[in-house]
Amino acid sequence: MIRIAAGLCFLAVALGAFGAHWLKPTLEANNLVDVWNKAVLYHFIHAIALFALALFGSTNRGAWWLLFAGIIIFSGSLYAMGLMNLRWLGAITPLGGLCFLAGWAWLVISPPR
Repeated sequence: MIRIAAGLCFLAVALGAFGAHWLKPTLEANNLVDVWNKAVLYHFIHAIALFALALFGSTNRGAWWLLFAGIIIFSGSLYAMGLMNLRWLGAITPLGGLCFLAGWAWLVISPPR
């Protein structure tokens, strides 16, 4: 899990650079720069959280998977929207947001270990 989290952190940095440089003209033309930046921000924050959770082994594994799903669904749908200008993917994005919320709620209500 630590390697997956580290890989997701690496990917967040790479996608941020990709959007800021190579993809920037396309994102600007489609007015999707803010969408891309939001995807990178949420991706990176939650990848760091996954890394921290992975350090605790099996503790709060459910929260880990919910945050992972949030990255895939929330940020993934926004990345796809930015790359392909498929605006209907914005309807999927809130499902990822719910995964993020559920993962953080899991950590709030889970007993301390």
